[in-house]
Amino acid sequence: MVFSSLFFLCVFLPVNIILYYAVNNNTYRNVILIVSSLVFYAWGEPVWISVLILSGFFNYFIGTSIEKNRENGKGKGIVSLAIIANLFILGFFKYFGFFVENLNTLTGIDIPIIDIGLPIGISFYTFKSISYIVDVYRGEVKAEKSPFEFLLYVSLFHHLVAGPIVRYKDVEENIKKRAISFNAFNNGVERFIIGLGKKVIIANQANEFSKVFLDMNYSSLPVLGAWAGILLFAIEIYFDFSGYSDMAIGLGKMYGFHYKENFNYPYIAKSATEFWRRWHISLTSFFKDYVYIPLGGNRKFHIRNMLIVWLLTGLWHGASWNFVIWGLYFFVLLVIEKYLLFKIEKKIPKIIWRLYFVVIILVGWVFFYHSSLSDAIQFLGIMFGAGASSFSSSEVEIFLNSYIIFIGIALIGCTPFIKSIFQRIKGHMEKKQIGVYSVDQIVKSIVNTAIFIMSIIMLVGQSYSPFLYFKF
Repeated sequence: MVFSSLFFLCVFLPVNIILYYAVNNNTYRNVILIVSSLVFYAWGEPVWISVLILSGFFNYFIGTSIEKNRENGKGKGIVSLAIIANLFILGFFKYFGFFVENLNTLTGIDIPIIDIGLPIGISFYTFKSISYIVDVYRGEVKAEKSPFEFLLYVSLFHHLVAGPIVRYKDVEENIKKRAISFNAFNNGVERFIIGLGKKVIIANQANEFSKVFLDMNYSSLPVLGAWAGILLFAIEIYFDFSGYSDMAIGLGKMYGFHYKENFNYPYIAKSATEFWRRWHISLTSFFKDYVYIPLGGNRKFHIRNMLIVWLLTGLWHGASWNFVIWGLYFFVLLVIEKYLLFKIEKKIPKIIWRLYFVVIILVGWVFFYHSSLSDAIQFLGIMFGAGASSFSSSEVEIFLNSYIIFIGIALIGCTPFIKSIFQRIKGHMEKKQIGVYSVDQIVKSIVNTAIFIMSIIMLVGQSYSPFLYFKF
C-alpha cells in the first residue's frame, strides 16, 4: 500500500484515524497502530511480513540481552553478532543475486540466480534496528521492556517502507505517551497534503515527461534532450522522496509522533558536501554516527573512512554496479572539495559554484538512473556532445515550449521561495480576522484544499506509481 493511493487516502487512513481516536488510551492506540501497520505492510507483500515480525522480535531480545550483559564484557560480542545477523538478512535478500551474478562472471561458472524477491522497506527497518541495538550498547537508551512496543517502533507504517530512518531514542517518549492536540493534528494534515501534492502533481508528472527523453533511442537523442531528461529525473526524485518524507512527518504529527526533517532544500546547495547535509539527512547521519565516527572519523584514516562510507551508501541504494559507481563518484567529489576547492572557495565566483553544483548533481543522477553502465556512459557522452545526433531538435523545442511553465514551477518548488511567500502572507495577515479565523489560516486552508482535490483528480487518471525509494 502506498500513501498516494486512493484506497489509502479514502479508506485506510480515515478508518485508521477514527479507530485510533475512538478510545483515549495509549495502550489501545498502540495496538491499533501495530495491527494497522502490519495490514499496511501485508497489503502489497503478505509473504514478507514474517521477515518484518521476526526482525522486530529478534532485535527486541538482542536489546534486552545487551543491557543485561553490558557490564560483564559480553555486550560487545552480542552487539557485534546482532549487527552481523541483521546485515546478513539484508544482504541475503538484497545482494544475493548481485553476488552470484558477479561470481559467475569472474569464475565462468553458471550458478543459477534465484529471484527471491526483496521485502519492501528492509533497508530502512534493518538500519532502524541496528541504530537501536548500538544505542542500547552505548547506553544512550534503555532497552525496550515491551516486545510489542518495540514492534510498533519497527513497523509503524508512517516510516516503515521508505523512511526516514527514525531512531528509537527520538520516538521513545512518543511510544510510551503521546501528547495529542488539534494544532499538531492540523499541522500534520497540512504537511501530509504538501507531500501528497509533491508526489502526485509534480513527481509523477516529471516521471512521465522524463521518459520522453530517457526512454528514447539514444542514437537519436540530442544534447538538449539529454539535459532536459536528466533535469526532469532530478525533479522527480526530489519531489518523490521529499514528498514521501513530508507525508511521513505529517502522519506522525497526526498520531502524536515527532520525526526529524529528512530534507532541507538540497538543490540550493553549492557543493556536493553541502548537498549531503541537506539530502536524505537520516541516512547521512546514520552512516556518520554508526560507521564513519566509529572507524575514526576525521581523526585517523580519514580518506579510508570516507571511501567505506560512500561505498556503503552506494550499495545501500541498490545491488547494482551503477549505485556503487554513484557512491564512489560522490566520494571523489567530497575529497576534491575538502582538499582543493574549499581552500580556494573565496576566489571562485558564486555563479561558478552554482554551475559546478548543477553539473555534478545531474551527472550523478545519470549513474543513479541507469542500471547499465554502458547506457550511463553513452548518455553522459551525449550530454557533453559526444555521440549526440544534434544539439537540439524540433521535438525537444516543442516539448520545452509546452512544459516550460511546469519545469519552472518545479524548480522554484525546490527552493525556499514559496515557503518565504507564505511566511510573509502570515506575517501580514495573521492579525486580520474573518470571523474566528485569521486571514492567513483561510488562505492556507484554501491552498491545501486545492492541492488535495487536484491530487485526488489526478490519481483517478494515473496508473499505479510507487515511491522510488520503495525499492531501496
